[in-house]
Amino acid sequence: MIRHVVLLRFADGVSASDKQALYDALAALREHIAGIVDFRAGPNVSVEGPLTQGFDDGFWFDFENAGVRDAYLVHPEHQAVGARIVEATKDGLDGVLVFDFEL
Repeated sequence: MIRHVVLLRFADGVSASDKQALYDALAALREHIAGIVDFRAGPNVSVEGPLTQGFDDGFWFDFENAGVRDAYLVHPEHQAVGARIVEATKDGLDGVLVFDFEL
């Protein structure tokens, strides 16, 4: 199983409802991509201040295997919501951090 973790630095002015709409669009990917085991999203609740480096929100997917993750990455629905996320982050791609690991 692959856990795909994405941390986000949203731009100032991105509302909680805007964030939720993005998370809802991500959650809906389960309807389009077989092999998504789980999805979670929300704000960073760390108390470690500067160590968060401004990544105050995030989400993760659990995929059955690397093949499912790879299919997700190129899927048109993911590409569309991914573009919306990048538009909503500070400094575009610099506002996104991705980390995948095997469970």
